[in-house]
Amino acid sequence: MAERLTMEDVPALARHFRLQWEEAQQAWVLLYPEGMVRLSPSAAEIMRRVNGATSVGGIMEELERAFPGADLRPDVMAFLEVAYERGWIRKKGG
Repeated sequence: MAERLTMEDVPALARHFRLQWEEAQQAWVLLYPEGMVRLSPSAAEIMRRVNGATSVGGIMEELERAFPGADLRPDVMAFLEVAYERGWIRKKGG
């Protein structure tokens, strides 16, 4: 079974990836040498908080403050797991 993220893990963008607003796409994108991943608005909200300093739990708390009343935790964790499996993010120190 693949290693999973925990609430205490601190995610960071993986090497060779850069998050930026792409005016031509009118969207946040992940750029890497071989191409680009266009992010949905909700994925961008999550990825913009992946800074190498904030834990998974901290990211969830920030999103809950930004979007009060929404039960975001299952969706945020599911997205971060996919991003981790695809190599977009890594665990800080990993």
